[in-house]
Amino acid sequence: MKTLKSLLTASGLLAVLGFAAAPAQAEPTKYPLTLENCGAQVTIPAAPQRAIGLGQNSAEILLLLGLQDRMAGTAFWPSKVLPELAEANAKVKLLTVEFPTFESILAQNPDFVAAALPSLIGPTSKVAKREDFEKVGVPSYISPSTCLSTEKVKNEYGSRDQLWNMDLLYKEIDELSRIFDVADRGQALIADFKKREADLRASVSKDGKPLSYVFWFSSQSPTADAYLGGKNGASGFIADVLGGKNAITAEAEWPTLGWEGIIAANPDVIVVANLDRNRWELDKPEAKIKFLTTDPAVSQMPAVKNKAIVVMDGQAMNPTVRTIYGAEQVQKQLKAAGLLK
Repeated sequence: MKTLKSLLTASGLLAVLGFAAAPAQAEPTKYPLTLENCGAQVTIPAAPQRAIGLGQNSAEILLLLGLQDRMAGTAFWPSKVLPELAEANAKVKLLTVEFPTFESILAQNPDFVAAALPSLIGPTSKVAKREDFEKVGVPSYISPSTCLSTEKVKNEYGSRDQLWNMDLLYKEIDELSRIFDVADRGQALIADFKKREADLRASVSKDGKPLSYVFWFSSQSPTADAYLGGKNGASGFIADVLGGKNAITAEAEWPTLGWEGIIAANPDVIVVANLDRNRWELDKPEAKIKFLTTDPAVSQMPAVKNKAIVVMDGQAMNPTVRTIYGAEQVQKQLKAAGLLK
């Protein structure tokens, strides 16, 4: 993965993007700070000192902002932390890589919880509902990218009728940086991501064939329906950045589809997710590739015959800070194979 512009200062504090040397440009946050977040009014009385990063994206944003000394814990990690954040992350208590209990979060005496998914603190959460945190006086924040309608798709992930873009991620970075009174760091991080997206778009020739993609997250078994990146989610955004399109047209954030349907979609490229959670055997990219290349029907797909299979960090299929990293991974592999001009 492409590293960010700078890593750690000699003093050991995270200095991603050279935060330590950057002059303060943003106005200091005035408290109490009230924000509208996923349909709720959230009031932050003071800069948090014992925050919980509930979900990988939330935790990694806080770490990218250099806030590890103000984090009381993290939980729910589909993948390992970004390599450049490993040292900072080691300073923060890991509650669990899966769903934590509400009690285990409260045991850390938190004063703020940032959640990557509504399934972590939403109405049907396995952990706690937002009002549960309100009752104990802990403000909560949910990633704006994942606040989706569940009217069309009756599951916790919902559906998206417009293509996701980085603006929602920038909103999240900006708001979290203001909550912690480090808005200058937030703006520096946003500027870095904007440049990386622009560089990716500029790297793709307008004369090449627009490729269609299927993004395979995982499956419980080879005979089970596959969990795929939906048309308008982060996977669709990656395809768009690379001048192509998502071959899956479902607006559901995480549609499931049998292999007959995937074969019918006939993608030019199959992107397989690499997940560190080890919940299912097919979380592993090598298991996915083995299935693709040995199944009697699937192995006859043109994408498989053309060896147009690439591996991407599974967390990048979520609308997160990882999405640009994932797009860079796919671009690099396709360029090396001569499949992307």
